[in-house]
Amino acid sequence: MSSAPVTETKLVGLGNDSGALIVSTSKEGGLSVLESQPKSRKILILLLLCFSFFLDSISGSSLFTAIPVISTQLNIPNSQSVWILSAYQLTFSALLLISGRVSDLYNPKWVFVTGAAWLGIFALIDGFIRKEIPLITLRALMGAGGALTIPSAIHLIVHMYPDPADQAMAITAFGGVGALGNVLGLVIGALFVSFTSWPWVFYFLAILAAVIASAAVVVVPQVQRTMNETRAEKILRFRRLDLVGVFTFTAAAILFIFSVTSGSIDGWGSAQVLAPLVLSLILLFLFLLWESRLPESYAAIPVKVWRYENFTVLILLSFAPFTWWASVFLEFTWLWEVVYGWSAIKVAVHILPVGLGMFPMVPVSAILQARLPMKWVIFIGFLLICVGTALLPFADSSAHYWPFAFPGFLLGTAGAALIYTTINVSLFAHTPKEVSGIVSAIFNSALQMGGAFGSAILASIQTSVQIHHGGPNSFSGRAAGFWFLFAFMCMLTGVLLLFMKDTFGTIVPGAPPHSTERGQESETTNVE
Repeated sequence: MSSAPVTETKLVGLGNDSGALIVSTSKEGGLSVLESQPKSRKILILLLLCFSFFLDSISGSSLFTAIPVISTQLNIPNSQSVWILSAYQLTFSALLLISGRVSDLYNPKWVFVTGAAWLGIFALIDGFIRKEIPLITLRALMGAGGALTIPSAIHLIVHMYPDPADQAMAITAFGGVGALGNVLGLVIGALFVSFTSWPWVFYFLAILAAVIASAAVVVVPQVQRTMNETRAEKILRFRRLDLVGVFTFTAAAILFIFSVTSGSIDGWGSAQVLAPLVLSLILLFLFLLWESRLPESYAAIPVKVWRYENFTVLILLSFAPFTWWASVFLEFTWLWEVVYGWSAIKVAVHILPVGLGMFPMVPVSAILQARLPMKWVIFIGFLLICVGTALLPFADSSAHYWPFAFPGFLLGTAGAALIYTTINVSLFAHTPKEVSGIVSAIFNSALQMGGAFGSAILASIQTSVQIHHGGPNSFSGRAAGFWFLFAFMCMLTGVLLLFMKDTFGTIVPGAPPHSTERGQESETTNVE
């Protein structure tokens, strides 16, 4: 394993009237070692990083078919069992920003290794737990590990593949393996529940995490960013973490997800829901105010990030994929397993089209991105997801699975996959790679919050409708939820058409990224 040249950061002097120090960072060392790796080594590293997303995906989806069994054995009420899923989602989305910031400023390799190891340790402990509160608490700690792996993996991929076409293929593969995890997670969870016991879901996650962490130590080359720094330089780098900002954002994200998840359980008018929701919005406002007043080099999310072309609208559109996937997984797995009484294996087999529809879209999305502007590739995705969602309200019985649920799953998930991969590629192809950790954190936070918000809203609609229309065993509440999902996707389609500028062209091999600063060999940063 080759060692990386050291990146040296030098304090040059006073750069403006306010007495700001100018820090000049050489680009010859550090992450350039990733780009210089042999092709075979790059593929091996990419596969390893992709499997971290696979691990994150199955950490959620493997429990969909296991939750009814876990709830029964541990006497967890149905209304509270959603926290077995949401606890992971809560800490995962809340800690993405600090993970992205640390990956951008320090060594992304060890952020990645720490995250995988952390997830594995708490997954192993979770397998031995037989009490509700400790189980949910450890699930939340697992989410913290997952949050460390994704931005750091994206950061390494972006620096390993600076060419736009290669980078697009790598990021698409990353998303595709994550999609594979969503599918296989359902099957894996069903197999363990049916033939062994639910704790083996957690043991399997622990084993996989241990393999990924161990392999990363050996396979990923050593990246150096902070060697030979003076004490003053280390302090400056640490201050750029913006701990006040990231912890404010983390608190806002935790309170928001807690409130929307609780809303589907306790009702949206309860103090337990309204208080954290209002407080989360206040904290978000304070976070944005704080970020706007910091020098850009110190801000966790610099204001200029939102000025990157199409960045804001792409983040808004990012709410679509996980909103769709989480809603469909949750509604149908519960319907089939709890109401219809299907076995976990039967449920997993019938939900497979949600995953199978993803696989053709990985190469298809790459082909479309090379031939059409990004806006219209995303538009095709929204057409597919809207048509697929419109079929789901009619899948109200087992007899209607093939004419409505099956094609709805294939079309909807194909659209969600096309939207996900194209937005992912667009974001990283049109922003500087130096902020790839932050961009990944914002993108994945939008995905996770979309999943939490969507599933909570659908659960609330289902609960309110079924009170007066057939009770919990009827399909009327779920149908109303799916019509809301259809309307939400149509609304986002309108946002795409009205607000996304048609300026992102095709992905061309060897072409310089659009509106980025990647060609620079040095970076000058104002540090207060």
